[in-house]
Amino acid sequence: MAGAPFSHHVHEGNPGSHLSEKLDMKNDAAQEVVSLDQGLGWSASERDIQDMKRLGKKQEFKRNFGLLASFGFVSIYQATWEFVLVSLSVGLLNGGFAGLFWTFIGTVTCYATIVASLAEMASMAPTSGGQYHWVSEFAPPEWQKVLSYASGWMSTLGWLASVASSVFVVATQIQAIIEVNQPDFEFTNWQYTLIMLAFVLITIFFNTWGAKTLPAVEVGSLFGHLIGFIVTIVPLWALCPRNSAHDVFLNVVNNGGWSNTGTACLVSQVTVMYCNLGSDSIVHISEETEDASLVVPRCMWWSYLGSLFLGIVMLITMLFCMGPLDDAVNSDVPYLLLFNNTGSPALSIVLNIILLVLIYSGNVTALATCSREVWAFARDKGLPFSGWIGHMNRKWSIPFNSVYIVSIVVAVLCLIQLGSTLAFNIIVSLSLLGLLSTYMISIGCVLLCRIRGQNLPHARWSLGRWGLPVNAFAFLYSAFVLVFSCFPVSLPVTLSTANWAPVVWVGVIVLSFIVYMVHGKHHYTPPVDFVEGKRAPDVGLQST
Repeated sequence: MAGAPFSHHVHEGNPGSHLSEKLDMKNDAAQEVVSLDQGLGWSASERDIQDMKRLGKKQEFKRNFGLLASFGFVSIYQATWEFVLVSLSVGLLNGGFAGLFWTFIGTVTCYATIVASLAEMASMAPTSGGQYHWVSEFAPPEWQKVLSYASGWMSTLGWLASVASSVFVVATQIQAIIEVNQPDFEFTNWQYTLIMLAFVLITIFFNTWGAKTLPAVEVGSLFGHLIGFIVTIVPLWALCPRNSAHDVFLNVVNNGGWSNTGTACLVSQVTVMYCNLGSDSIVHISEETEDASLVVPRCMWWSYLGSLFLGIVMLITMLFCMGPLDDAVNSDVPYLLLFNNTGSPALSIVLNIILLVLIYSGNVTALATCSREVWAFARDKGLPFSGWIGHMNRKWSIPFNSVYIVSIVVAVLCLIQLGSTLAFNIIVSLSLLGLLSTYMISIGCVLLCRIRGQNLPHARWSLGRWGLPVNAFAFLYSAFVLVFSCFPVSLPVTLSTANWAPVVWVGVIVLSFIVYMVHGKHHYTPPVDFVEGKRAPDVGLQST
């Protein structure tokens, strides 16, 4: 059960070194027994206690997320069929209808290996820290601290960008609803900013004083997600004129200025990623989930497959019912063309409202996810003012301060929109690169353990003998997508059409290094220091 061996920094000649080694061997042996008989006859709560004991963390949340609430949590954040409508139509520029369809199929198939790899790690170590914890536990000893710290910062800033981006999306949906009857209507920047700030304030409530109802909200969101799909898809097929099957499945076009359609389609896969990103959101509520080492990975995997099915059906519907390709490419809100294609403005407004409510529900999940990740990182002293950010409200069992600090940062990002939409988009473009980077690093660490033949913690949801090839493909595919995430959408490139995400990404890496040298190197405690079987003898259970 020892993953990457952990150095206890015991010097030669130290009289206690041999004793420490014997204690470690006993500890490892005991852990192997637990691995072989991981919870035979145990209840869910006993499994959770054992997991927290192994991770060396104090249970501070109430475990009030059951299977259905957890499934709803991850499904509504992914919102695959919703984002097929809202964001995927942007990919029509590179590949057209057929190019987008086949790019979607290829991308989601490859991305499944990343989801499976993350799900297995969530089973090995079900912790709110997620990727930065996994990197700390599975990385080579000499790289555990710095890689874990970098992963924590990239994950934190990636999720912050994701929350801000989601708030912007719901604001654009308000504008789209108005545009049904007033096609030339457009919010000014200050109106956009005020709407975004209003949504942030409402979302704070669901994650603080209304947090006790959050599991019920997630269950309701799950049913809304499924019912909304049916309510949306039926009138589209019944009322919209249809494009030909040839255009939808066979006619690949290249309108992005690329030298060939292959490159154009590979650039489009980035928009497909936005529709499927977020399976790891549930990881960050692992310490609030009952029987987390099994429920969390199951929800990650099956929600991905379920969302994928709904997403493919909605994609086919959109491609058949949207109307001419040129109109969709030239439209600022392509999905509005789809809804207006029903011929009923009233129905278009209803469908837009359904989409707005469901995507906003995902915002509630996004803030919960980000605040838990920030809280966990502060628990390990990875952030400045960690004592305040990592404080847990004992009465509510909710990290109010982390919710507030995340909301404040998101509000500041919204204020950037007040001055420049371009600047705002540059900042929030970090979400994909930031999260993909953490996926790649954590998967790479587990892959290295497998290549070296090192033992990994017991996983109740395991890839088994397929672990090595699945991890290897997921690692290489993450790197592949990272490269194309740096490409512009089209050629030639102007200041407004340039892809600024790589610049922001490099800036985050530099920032994390500076903060590490100033703060993290002296204060950050890698989670591996507390993991049972790897911790130094004088390290006990961690608490805030």
